[in-house]
Formats: sequence, structure tokens, C-alpha cells
Amino acid sequence: MKWADFSKLIKTRLTFLVVFSASISFLIGSRVNGHVIWIDWAKLIIGGFLVTAAANSFNEIIEKDLDKLMKRTMDRPIPSGKMTTGQALVLGLGMGMAGTYLLGSLNLLTGLLSVFSILLYAFAYTPLKRKSPIAVFVGAIPGALPPLIGYVAAQVHGRIDDIAVILFSIQFIWQFVHFWAIAWVLDDDYKLAGFRLLPSGKRDVTSAVITFIFAVIMVPVSLLPTIYGYGGYWVGGVSLLCSLIFLYQAFMLLRTREIPEARKLMFGSFFYLPIVQIMFLVDFIVK
Repeated sequence: MKWADFSKLIKTRLTFLVVFSASISFLIGSRVNGHVIWIDWAKLIIGGFLVTAAANSFNEIIEKDLDKLMKRTMDRPIPSGKMTTGQALVLGLGMGMAGTYLLGSLNLLTGLLSVFSILLYAFAYTPLKRKSPIAVFVGAIPGALPPLIGYVAAQVHGRIDDIAVILFSIQFIWQFVHFWAIAWVLDDDYKLAGFRLLPSGKRDVTSAVITFIFAVIMVPVSLLPTIYGYGGYWVGGVSLLCSLIFLYQAFMLLRTREIPEARKLMFGSFFYLPIVQIMFLVDFIVK
């Protein structure tokens, strides 16, 4: 088995994005405690990587026949025949157990949340993608759990407080605009596998309006750290600026309903989240 095939199985870039989000939240949680336990940070990164990689592996096992139908996924290791389902399953189970053990060693709640994330993503979100657009809502939950898990991992006894909820909320609402922008760009490919991810199931005014509404909701949600006094004016200002740019991109999609505008919104979503999260961390530390 080549590294390139393994990398496609675990969706390396997506996995690193998830781990990045969790690690930022861990540092914020550590700031609340007054100190950073770096060995725990390392456990979070390794454990989070393994758990996310396992969830992605199970996702590809379940969708192996559907992946053969889509241009962007037909070269993945299982549908292309470079890896067997059994090999992927062994890898997924091994990574899942090892990752859960590492995260569980930080505290029980972190371990439980990681298991919940795997189950919800692989066995609820994945099969729902062909049944209803509600799949995006279901998928947004495990998609928003990394910052919550990262924050909880920094607490010795594991607890969910206001900051944890804020971190979860920002990523949760962001997920919708992010998912729908991608779904708009890839709708033709998704239809080959029967996936229904746009709000109305197609590229129309309804899908564009709903995407825009969630971009509007993103504005006040991004300001929650400042509103509740956990972040200063710097994080508030940067978050507001990023949210307004995000909102403008969603408006352009609503106005034109063209794929190029959806692609701009998609790339905007890639930059939005890390910028807001890093700014929250920096502002929180120097506060």
C-alpha cells in the first residue's frame, strides 16, 4: 500500500483541518486553566488525527460503490482497487481504537465525544446523504465537535462551559455555508451518486436564499466571544470583517446563482474559520 492511497483513504487535508481546529481550542481551554500541558496537547493532536482518519475510512468503506460513480472520488483506493475493503476496515478500526484510547486518557468526556463523532459521521450522516438534505444538519454536528473536543480535552475533569459552547456554535453554523458552497460546485458529480446535499436538492433560488440566511446568522454568532466578554475588540473586529466578506460572497451567489460565485464562497469558507479561530486564541491569550 502506497502513502498516496492511505492519504486518500483518511482524507489527509480534511483530517489536518479538523486537528488544527481542535488544537486551537485546546490552547484556549488551557489558557482558562492558566497553563498548557504540552503532553496532553500532543495526545490530542495524535488521537484527534487517528479518530478523524478512522471516521473518514469508515465513510469510504460505506460509500465505496458510490465513489466509483463520481469523477472526484473514483480514484480513491477502494473503488480504484488499490485497497480492499478488509484492509480499510482493519486500518479504520485500529486507528479508531488507538485514537479513542489517547483521547479518553485525557478525560472520559473527551473519549465519549470522540466515539460519538465517529458514529454520527460514519453511520448517520453518510447514509443520509442519499436520502435527504437534512444530512447536512446531521453532518454539521460531528463537523463542529473538534473545537468542543479540543476545549474539553484541556479540562482535567472534562467540562463544557460557555466558551466551549461558543467554539462549537461558530463552527456549527459555519458548516452549513461551507457544505452548501461545496455542494453547489459539485452538484453535478454528487447527482451521479444520488447525493442530495443542497437545501432544495438543486441549484435554485431556494438553496441560494437558505445559504445566504445562514451566512447572515454567522455574523452575530462570530461575535459571541466579544459579546460574552471572552474576547476583546480585536477578535470582534476581525470576526466581523471576515463575516461581512463571507456574507457578501453568499449574496453574490444569491444574486447570480452561478458556479463561479459558489466556488468563491467555498474558498472563502476555507480561510474564514482558521482566521477567526486563530484571532480568538491570540486575543484570548494577550487579553
